[in-house]
Formats: sequence, structure tokens, C-alpha cells
Amino acid sequence: MLSRADFLIRDDITFLNHGSFGACPKPVFAQYQAWQLQLERQPVAFLLREREALMADAREQIAAYLNASASDIVFVTNATSGMNIAVRSLPLRAGDEILTTSHEYGAINRLLAYSAAKTGAKIVTHEAALPYTTDSDFIDGLFAQVTPRTRAIVISHITSPSALIFPIAQICQRARQQGILTIIDGAHAPGQLPLDLAKIGADIYAGNFHKWLCAPKGAGFLHVRREHHDWLEPLVISHGWRDDSDFVERNEWGGTRDIAAFLTVPAAIDFLRAHDWGAVVAGCHDLAAQAQDRICQRYDLESYSQEQFAQMVTIPLPTCDATQMKAQLYDEYRIEIPVGMFMGGCGLRLSVAAYNTADDIAHLLSALAALLD
Repeated sequence: MLSRADFLIRDDITFLNHGSFGACPKPVFAQYQAWQLQLERQPVAFLLREREALMADAREQIAAYLNASASDIVFVTNATSGMNIAVRSLPLRAGDEILTTSHEYGAINRLLAYSAAKTGAKIVTHEAALPYTTDSDFIDGLFAQVTPRTRAIVISHITSPSALIFPIAQICQRARQQGILTIIDGAHAPGQLPLDLAKIGADIYAGNFHKWLCAPKGAGFLHVRREHHDWLEPLVISHGWRDDSDFVERNEWGGTRDIAAFLTVPAAIDFLRAHDWGAVVAGCHDLAAQAQDRICQRYDLESYSQEQFAQMVTIPLPTCDATQMKAQLYDEYRIEIPVGMFMGGCGLRLSVAAYNTADDIAHLLSALAALLD
């Protein structure tokens, strides 16, 4: 059974914010440092002679894990980078529309605003109200916003502010039937959900390995269906850009960078497999659900259905100063957890990872009682 001793998280912090940047297990981090050491011992050999084969081998392993073709996947430093490649490559014209939701990550909202300002396209936001009702209601509400000018749907698999799991496979299927491109922000999905990219069927899917898959920081991926390879533009034009280069070559080599985090992803996948990760996720989900139920019952607030989240859940709080609450939880109780305003109310986003225990949840509940009561 995994514990805090298997990770590098400080003992003096109750760390309930795995969702922001993840946390790397000790053996995975050791492999990461081994790759970095190999790079520094002979940088020219590593980056010019060995890099291509090493990256190809790592891509093959992650492609098998994601049920995808390795030729449709490239490494990126994070999901936001992958989303930038996709959205900034869209051949948009004035009056075209991109459909999204009110639950998207702040960086992606800024990316969409930038793209709209540059192209004259319009961002249409589906205001998905809380409490969430059913997947069918959500899908119907989303597609009610579709018009003949809708060119793409940009949407999260697991949302950052509300931690909801959206029915991405059904959305991608319906969008394909209507000739609409789907661009999925899967930052929180790998490691938290079983991820089958072939079954999901998104045109473009960007995800992180360094969050819930527990790989080193700066490891993400971009998956693109074959028919879209040619129109996507890399963020950096470098030696991989040639007349005859393919999707991987154009996006993989953008100049000198540390590729150790990418090469360590297979070690992270092996770590999850060795520790019965399905059972780990289920145990973490139970702790998250218990915390939500106890907080919502104590303050008579409405909670999510347990089917709507995995290891991460956004829990409403009574009216409070969110900034002050976050600061007090950390400064006075050494609890690292995000607290903010969303959909007009105050709430906290609880992440329960493999190193968290019932004692961590009890400490959070005790601190909230002291600060709110």
C-alpha cells in the first residue's frame, strides 16, 4: 500500500492540491534524475545521436497506454502547450465560432480570447449551471449553442474549476456527426481516469502526464487524428520543419531542451501498474466523497453526485473571503488547498492522491470548522 513515504512531499504540509502540479513518486523521480545525468555526461551524443530513438520508444509505450498510434502523438511540456498548437492553428475567419463552456481553465480562456481577437472569430460559452444534472442534459444544452458557423468545440475532459467529468466521448461523437472539430483539454484525465483515445474519438486531445499520472513536471502530450496532421503548426519552427517532415518531426524538435521528463513517463506508467492504480483511484475517490458529504451536510450545501468526479472534487463553502480562507488554511494549519470563487460562490478544490489519508481529511475538516463556525 502506498503512503507519503513513497513520495517527496514534505511531512509538515497537509498536501491536498495534487491537481495543480502533481507529485512524483521517489522511484520515478530517481529515473528522471538518471536521464538528466545521462544527458549532462554527453549532451551531444544524447541529444543528436540517441534522442530520436529514445523519444520514439517512449512514444510507443505511452501510445499503448492510451490506445493510440505513436505516429499521432507528440510530447509537449503541458496540456496548455498542446492546446495552443491546436487552437492557434485553426484556420478561422471573422464570424466563425468556437463553442466552449463556463467551466474551462483560465489559461485556455485566455488562449481563446487571443485567437478571437486575432482572427475575428467569436467565442460562444455554454453557461453550464450547477448543480450538474445529467450528461444528456449537459450535452443537449451544449449543442443547443451550435450554429452553422461553429467550427470547433473546445472543452475539458475533467474541468479545472469544478472538477466535473464531462461526457467527452458522446460529445466527440455528436460533433463528428455534425462536422464540428473537437479539441479536448485532458489536463486532469491521465492517471485519474482510464483513458482510451481511440474510444473517445476526439479530433485533438491534449493531456498532462505530470499531474495524476505522477510523471516529472513538464511532461504532457498532444494527440491528433491523422487527417489533421498537415494543417497544425508547431509553436517553434526548428530543424524538424522540412518539406517532407511528418507531424512528429515537425513538433518534436524545437531546439535544445531537457527531454528527461518525457523519457520518464514510461517509468511513471510502470509505477501505476505495479501498485494496482485502479484500487488506488477508488480509495482516493472514497475519501474525496466522504469529505464532500461531511462539509456539505455540516453547512447544508448541495453536493455533486459521486459519479461526477474522481480523485478531485470542488466543494462549496458558506459565504467567505476565499483569498483569506486559502491563506489561513496554509499559514495557520499548513494545509495546501486551492480556495476560490466560482459560479458566484465560494468553494475549495480538494485533490486526494495516493499519499493522502483519512487523517489529512480530518485535519481539513477540523480547520474549516474552526475558521467557518
